[in-house]
Amino acid sequence: MRLLFAFLALAAPLLAAEKPNILFIMADDIGYGDLGSYGATLVKTPNLDRLRDGGCKFTDAHSPASTCTPTRRALLSGAYSWRQKEASSIMPGDAALGIKPGTTTLPSVLKQAGYNTGVVGKWHIGLGPEGGPDWNGEIKPGPLELGFDYSFIMAATGDRVPTVYLENHRVVRLDPADPIKVSYKAKIGTEPTGAENPELLKLKHTHGHDMTIVNGVGRIGWMTGGKSARWIDEDMADTFAKKAVGFLEKQKAGTPFFLYFATHGIHVPRVPHPRFKGASQCGIRGDAIAELDNTVGQVLAALDRLGFAKDTLVIFTSDNGGVNDDGYEDFDTSAHKMNGVLRGQKGTLFEGGHRVPFIARWPGHIKAGSESGALLAHLDMTATFAALTGVKLADDAAPDSFNVLPALLGESKTDRPNFIAHSGGVDTPKAIRVGDWVLLPQMKGAGGRTAEAAKGLDVSKGALFNLAADLSQSKNLIAENPAKAEELKTFLATAQKSGRTRP
Repeated sequence: MRLLFAFLALAAPLLAAEKPNILFIMADDIGYGDLGSYGATLVKTPNLDRLRDGGCKFTDAHSPASTCTPTRRALLSGAYSWRQKEASSIMPGDAALGIKPGTTTLPSVLKQAGYNTGVVGKWHIGLGPEGGPDWNGEIKPGPLELGFDYSFIMAATGDRVPTVYLENHRVVRLDPADPIKVSYKAKIGTEPTGAENPELLKLKHTHGHDMTIVNGVGRIGWMTGGKSARWIDEDMADTFAKKAVGFLEKQKAGTPFFLYFATHGIHVPRVPHPRFKGASQCGIRGDAIAELDNTVGQVLAALDRLGFAKDTLVIFTSDNGGVNDDGYEDFDTSAHKMNGVLRGQKGTLFEGGHRVPFIARWPGHIKAGSESGALLAHLDMTATFAALTGVKLADDAAPDSFNVLPALLGESKTDRPNFIAHSGGVDTPKAIRVGDWVLLPQMKGAGGRTAEAAKGLDVSKGALFNLAADLSQSKNLIAENPAKAEELKTFLATAQKSGRTRP
């Protein structure tokens, strides 16, 4: 028996070593053309370019939605967010948790495989019970109830209140004598707002974002209290990088780890640290990209320093396509093409809304300097990491997550056969992709970013494109291929009715 225990003790580290550490970096609002390795020239991204040089660049990777909340919910749950009302659209900062505890999630799968799990950065899928969190007490359920061992997050986005960090179940540095109150319905407190006191703004808004002013920036929503806990926007990237590195420093050889590092960069308000002023030729937005690259560089350097790099699968991607004017005067007026040749931007169903950079590096397993055109999506990570770590998913778990491990490792061109994108909501239009064909719904009367993206196209009766021949979606083929359009509509109806797309 002693010999058996001794063997198992020796074998355990070997088995653990076969499972790579996983660092999944989710940037915010980085477009298909924002990185040097994807064609950018007016902004430099040396750290991300080195990551690509050491791994594989994917050219047909997609966020499950063209906005943040539904993408993040889909990533963690392996289910399209249009299947349920909770967290299917962009959430306010005081929303309840949008994933029910007990749901099979990406971190819970990796916990089952023996991983230490952590999340650092932007959360934005709600916190607390029905009715929302009590910011002055224990805030749960949240990341720890979904499979994470450690959490250091912001509740929503930088342009939404409350403007505080949370570590595990509590607001960081909160003074009990100065309790936080938040409202998205009516003004509370007496603090100045962007609408009433524009002279106090250091970053002016172009639309919305004119409620409570924090650190010279108007936000969405009203907030009072929590003065000692409020963040400084200019320090946010370094704060998240420091916490990510701190998580890595606590890991030990022999036990694999999973870190979901969700940067706030480059979401609005874009207020990069002063040391990045003028770091690009693309204005404040470009400077924010340079800061993001530095943030990634800090974490990659920690992997090297700690001796983890060779045993770590690193993935970098974005939660949706790029956007320029997203509410503040922090945008780019240069010739830089944030989404490359793609039509559309964040919030639209065109490729520019959801086709995103996706870089994967795992030394000795993913060929350095390689490129793949395999179709994959963020919600595939649950099934893929389950296959990677030997976890068998229950039949009802991660219903839309495909195992794309062979494509990720370059062992096969096999990829997911279909994909459905949306911009938010349940009963909303969707882009339907099967093979190289994609069908966009009727857009008669559409306004805003969709109307801007559709200029030059007649999309009143829908739009059909063959992406293999027309990545820029310049020619609507629906009139010439009505049968193909009907085929894609039938696929969507089946996917909606069956409740799953995963085999």
